[in-house]
Amino acid sequence: MTDVATANVRPMRGLGNAAASLLAALVFLGLHAAAGFPSLVDAGSDNDSLLRLVEVRDLISGQAWFDLTQNRLGPDGGVTMHWSRLVDAPIAAIMLAAAVLTGSAAIGEAAARVLWPAGLFFAAMLFMLRAARRHGGEDAVLPALVIGAAALHYTAAFAPGALDHHNVEIVLALATVSFLLEALARGGLAPGAAAGACSALMMAVGMEALPYVAAGGAAAATAFLLAPHRMWRTAAGFGLGLGGVAAVAFAATVSPDAWSAAECDRFSLPHLAAAALAGPGLAVVAGSSALRSSRGLRLAALAGLAALLAGLLAAFFPACLADPYASLDPRLQDLWLDAVIEAQPLAKVLALDPAMAAGHYGPPVLALLCLAASFRNERRFSEAAVIGAFLGAALLVSVWQIRGSLFSVPLAAVPLAALVARRRQPRSGTAPDTAKLLAAWLGSFSVVWSLAAGGLVRTQQSGIAATPSATLPGSCGAEGDFRDLAALPSTGVLVVSNLGAPVLAYTPHRVLAGPYHRNVEGNLAALDAFTGAAETAQDVVWRHGMTVVALCAGNDETRFLAGHAPHGFLAGLTRGDVPGWLERLPGSESDSLRLFRVRAHLSDVPAKTAAMGPQAMAARRHTRA
Repeated sequence: MTDVATANVRPMRGLGNAAASLLAALVFLGLHAAAGFPSLVDAGSDNDSLLRLVEVRDLISGQAWFDLTQNRLGPDGGVTMHWSRLVDAPIAAIMLAAAVLTGSAAIGEAAARVLWPAGLFFAAMLFMLRAARRHGGEDAVLPALVIGAAALHYTAAFAPGALDHHNVEIVLALATVSFLLEALARGGLAPGAAAGACSALMMAVGMEALPYVAAGGAAAATAFLLAPHRMWRTAAGFGLGLGGVAAVAFAATVSPDAWSAAECDRFSLPHLAAAALAGPGLAVVAGSSALRSSRGLRLAALAGLAALLAGLLAAFFPACLADPYASLDPRLQDLWLDAVIEAQPLAKVLALDPAMAAGHYGPPVLALLCLAASFRNERRFSEAAVIGAFLGAALLVSVWQIRGSLFSVPLAAVPLAALVARRRQPRSGTAPDTAKLLAAWLGSFSVVWSLAAGGLVRTQQSGIAATPSATLPGSCGAEGDFRDLAALPSTGVLVVSNLGAPVLAYTPHRVLAGPYHRNVEGNLAALDAFTGAAETAQDVVWRHGMTVVALCAGNDETRFLAGHAPHGFLAGLTRGDVPGWLERLPGSESDSLRLFRVRAHLSDVPAKTAAMGPQAMAARRHTRA
């Protein structure tokens, strides 16, 4: 009778999670709609979402599935991007379906920019609530709904227009945690296989997710090590799901011509090889009945598998074990990457913006402390270990680069919801109990940490607040800023890298620079132009066929480069020093984005370059160096 009652309750619990998640997504969407969808009107610094939009448009327009070249970015020939078609495909499907239903491609595009991140918000909440219910019981569901929704909102990864792949990775990480917690509760092959499949998809979508793939594999292997008779099916399922889905994703997204290529920044042979060894290897180890009777043998087998995996990567793909930015040109490191806020380490974020640091690191650290306390509870030990593995990995990544908080803040919502649930349980009702409950609620929200740290900074600095991280007015993030530029005939535009993606998304033009590590030649050429003398900029314009120079004096990168090279071309242009080979376009002078056209008699690049002669060109190259 108990089994029947339990079987009848489980679907209701699933329906409850789905209904609550849908409610949260609708409220989240309604708040953006009431504000007029500001993130659609002004994308701010979300370059990746804008370039993803361009990539999806190209796919719909007929660009080959395996061709990831962004033809309008960088020097002639374009730049091959490292992103996955697994994200492009569903966005394109929504665009096409909405366009067919409405008869408007523009409406179809707007619908995809709203529905795709909203759907992912729903999925993230669903898996978060499932995990919170497993870890903290029924009393944790309501806190998880509130804390989780606030955490997802804080990351800004699910706002309308957010087409970047980070929100997909967050959903898959939460799904992996949820399925592993389910496997701990009831064992079985299916939840383990689902967790392994989600891990494989994470890896196929983007390399930022590799630490969480490793955390999932370590959790499944450890569960088998400690409870072999109950968890061997889960560990075997995880391995089969990881290896099988990785192979399918590889065949679906990697061109056969590139199957033997080792590209460390995107899903390629090294990652498939690792999944093909680790996944089936774990399944074989877990499926061995001989190993279930001896913890020593299980430990030796798992250690041997880990050693084989490390040996494979070290012997055949050593570059993929190195710092991904180690080979980046030093100038790009100094003048681009070191100025990208999401790529900053903890120490630098603390120095630049303590309020931001508190919001990104406060809740995850508190959540880890809660999990550490859970280790004393034998019933909750395994669950705390799984969540702690993912949260710890995310926190370590965020110490290296703050972008890791995209994962750590949502993951922290699960143990924080359990903390609030424990504080909400019937107590004496005394002032200390009430204070502890209030502290648990307040400590779960990133915004509270940010406000508290900001207040402390203002007190210490006599009213001087920390540097705000929001996009400043006049920084040229809105589509309207590019209206005059879009009206010009298709051409090449010299603009700072921070505005490369908006130009591609809002105009028909091509750009030399964009904030992407694969665009080395184009970004270096743009840096040469902006930080060098006007003659150097003229040389870059001629060589790369740029006929328009766009200036946004309020953009962060413009101010940074002008300050770095106060006597350079860009600094002079912001002061109004326009060289003779440029002319200001009428009507653009008062706009945030000011436009300058290369004078007609100088814009014939091949003829002018040829007329200079080899000695003159060599001299110009020497001045640039």
